[in-house]
Amino acid sequence: MSERRDALASRLMETVGATMEACCIYLGDRLGLYATLAARGSSTAGELAKATGTHERYVREWLEQQAVSGILDVEGSAAPGERRFRLPAEHAEVLLDQDSLSWVAPVVRLTVGLTGPLPALLQAFRTGEGVPWGAYGADAREGQAGQNRPAFLQLLGREWLPAIPEVDERLRRAPAARVADLGCGAGWSCIGIARAYPLVEVHGLDLDEASVAVARDNVVAAGLADRVRIEARDAGEPALAGRYDLVTIFEALHDMPRPVEVLRQARGLLAGGGSVLVVDERVAEEFTAPGDALERLMYGFSVLCCLPTGLADRPSAGTGTVMRPATLRHYALEAGFRDVDVLPIAHDMFRFYRLRP
Repeated sequence: MSERRDALASRLMETVGATMEACCIYLGDRLGLYATLAARGSSTAGELAKATGTHERYVREWLEQQAVSGILDVEGSAAPGERRFRLPAEHAEVLLDQDSLSWVAPVVRLTVGLTGPLPALLQAFRTGEGVPWGAYGADAREGQAGQNRPAFLQLLGREWLPAIPEVDERLRRAPAARVADLGCGAGWSCIGIARAYPLVEVHGLDLDEASVAVARDNVVAAGLADRVRIEARDAGEPALAGRYDLVTIFEALHDMPRPVEVLRQARGLLAGGGSVLVVDERVAEEFTAPGDALERLMYGFSVLCCLPTGLADRPSAGTGTVMRPATLRHYALEAGFRDVDVLPIAHDMFRFYRLRP
């Protein structure tokens, strides 16, 4: 008994330390400390504070914490104000390179953002109410968008869609195919599809006005406004029925309060021969306790965010992040699809489903 007790106590202390480290990484990200260090090569606390408009004493403590944590390198053992700190190139990729599949800084930003509504979540636990996505603020919204950006821009058109030959072939040939991306968020999935397939027209739909505004800016910056349209619009509108060769839902179905209704709408959007692609979390196929690291992570996201936001609108299925394949299949069949294929696409975090109407 004492061994199990001591193991948990030790683990919780490690968790506390990791939580504090994540918060310190958040500070470095949001204050531009990492970016400035990378640009300058190395800096003392005074130099970095001056360059970033921050207070030297705070910056020195942060630099030392980062060096003790092994994130920054420190040159020499001079007096505190004279020590020079450097961000290694390998760590700069993880913290700063938005195009790298190793870019993890947005996940830290998202995680810190999830703590903001904790008082509201305490109340939700007592009442059964939800916590709306807007309550999580810019950190959660930007972190969510950023964590998927590299994969959507690099893998979606290069590996994922080409792994579905019928879909890939239709997207490449004339007449131009139309794609509806439901729950498009910041629009990176729309941009990834449009970049990979020069003929395709992409219509991104999302009900979160703040995300739609960001997505529109991203589309314009990518030079794709002629082929990518982003709207705050319900997919169930009759005017959209039967217009699309492919409907996609990337890491969003488990957040939706009425997933069966959304899938039914997605089915109604399809033109003849079209199909629906759902990409969601690669959770275990069955509940097992204790679970592995990924399952623990997904349940953490579910308790803190995905279940509360899903319960913010009623009626709600209350799915949460841990949407297992059997649950997705149940939703799809109830929505009128005749079959669901789990596609053999390798990814550490995502599972890929093709829904056949």
